[in-house]
Amino acid sequence: MSFSVLCNNLNDTENLASNFASAVKNSGAFVSMFGDVGAGKTAFAKLVCKYLQVKEKVTSPSFVILNEYKSGEIPVYHFDLYRLENEGIKTIINELEEYSEGKILTFVEWAQFSRDTLPFDRIELNINYIDENKREFIFTAFGAKSSEILKRLSV
Repeated sequence: MSFSVLCNNLNDTENLASNFASAVKNSGAFVSMFGDVGAGKTAFAKLVCKYLQVKEKVTSPSFVILNEYKSGEIPVYHFDLYRLENEGIKTIINELEEYSEGKILTFVEWAQFSRDTLPFDRIELNINYIDENKREFIFTAFGAKSSEILKRLSV
């Protein structure tokens, strides 16, 4: 299952993030995120965390590789694979699979470095930068759980 959403402004993106948070809060999800620098990967994760009532300050995990947020409605794990690239991914692939199980939300930025090594149930989210305020979000589900989440999101 796949669909796209065009967000013309921050209000549209906030609404999408709120709807996404509602769609995942009872089941959790593993979200592989794709997009150029500045496309809005971290910004979207921050907004989803806001709607999951995360109390910690949500920041980019670029230099620490993983940020954990456990104060919200469900635990959120936010990875950034940019600094690991292909060889580094091989060392943590089993760990990533553990973050795909259970009622947790896992965001993985720069997931193109792991695309061929993630056989498990996940949502791939491509964020395309159109202009300063406008973004296209393309959601694709791989697996039954993720398909159900996208059905709830697309309603």
